[in-house]
Amino acid sequence: MKILIQHGRVIDPASGRDEVADVAIAGGRIIAIGKVASDFAPNRTIDASGCVVAPGLIDLAARLREPGHEHARMLESEMAAAVAGGVTSLVCPPDTDPVLDEPGLVEMLKMRAEKLHQARVLPLGALTRGLKGEALTELAQLTDAGCVAFSQADTPLVNTQVLQRALQYAATFGYSVWLRPQDAWLGNGVAASGPLATRMGLAGVPVMAETIALHTLFEILRGMQGSGLRVHLCRISSAAGVELVRRAKADGLPVTADVSINSLHLTDHDIGYYDSAARLSPPLRQQRDRDALRAGLADGTLDALVSDHTPVDADAKTLPFAEAEPGATGLELLLPLALKWGEDGAGLMRALEVLTSAPARILGGALGSLQASCGQLVVGGAADVCVFDPQARWQVEPDALRSQGKHTPFTGYELSGRARLTLVAGHMAFERKGAAPGAGR
Repeated sequence: MKILIQHGRVIDPASGRDEVADVAIAGGRIIAIGKVASDFAPNRTIDASGCVVAPGLIDLAARLREPGHEHARMLESEMAAAVAGGVTSLVCPPDTDPVLDEPGLVEMLKMRAEKLHQARVLPLGALTRGLKGEALTELAQLTDAGCVAFSQADTPLVNTQVLQRALQYAATFGYSVWLRPQDAWLGNGVAASGPLATRMGLAGVPVMAETIALHTLFEILRGMQGSGLRVHLCRISSAAGVELVRRAKADGLPVTADVSINSLHLTDHDIGYYDSAARLSPPLRQQRDRDALRAGLADGTLDALVSDHTPVDADAKTLPFAEAEPGATGLELLLPLALKWGEDGAGLMRALEVLTSAPARILGGALGSLQASCGQLVVGGAADVCVFDPQARWQVEPDALRSQGKHTPFTGYELSGRARLTLVAGHMAFERKGAAPGAGR
């Protein structure tokens, strides 16, 4: 199918492009940006006046709940939520049920996702069998099945010897390891340690739960410098954590890091009166932490912004705060919350960079043939495109979200910016019906 997107503001952080231009697409690829050949005959012409034409978003942390919830058709709903949010590629953690520690499970997930013709699914394989932290999985077989990296998800790897051997093995074969820094013994609380948690009688998670894990990991990495190992740190949540990552990068350690939309905008005070929608992992911390996270993302200490999409059913959320399952929906909120952060000072280009080219750099060679074009708009590259209206005002209403996860601490927020259409390899994966520029719905 041939598509012509006209009169849109084309923004590509990878190249620094920011101009009003036309984009021509054919055969699933971008064939022209700017001057389009006079003999190009599109099957569909889209007027993007007043809209931004950007690379498709890449979300590095989105749970799809499959394998495990096939009966509820979770994959279909969460993929629909992804493309409705402008996300064309997403990375899913391995903490499914069963855990993604067998090649057959990974192949099944990828096959089911591909049949939906929506966003690309990039699975993380389990670093250890069953995420139990004891024996390594067959990393080579999982890579062949389609895993882009290896992770423990939110399960801390307690045994530092196993961690060291896992990193050494990964370095030998060029695999990337993604870790959420959290001490196994100090991270068992339900809210961030501080006056609020104490006053509310909630078990606290101290900042040192994150920093101890970071110190341990960085010491191991210092002993492996030159090995070629790449480590990605998932969902940094504290000011102290940001500073440790900054020092590690200054020392030349091969690390990248991300932060979630929740930690970027909210603090522990958003728990309100024991609102289980704000029961998250990592927990929401104090304002000084939020401010440091925002600054760290702006200056490049933190590389990417993620939705940390975790759909939780109503039964698991309508419980006392400490008993509720942690997690919140986020795929459809990722773009507008990034834009909101950009408006606060980082700028539109950086706000899009942390959702497109920066996550693509983190994935690197794991993208295979897509590496040269994923996260950017380039002639000859895959036509993964998000056209969004930055002025569209809309209110977050859980029942209107496409995800089966209806719980979010942003309920009732009025946000600006919404995807108008999403193309994945030139296929119209999503189009918001009746969406004229400025229209929220």
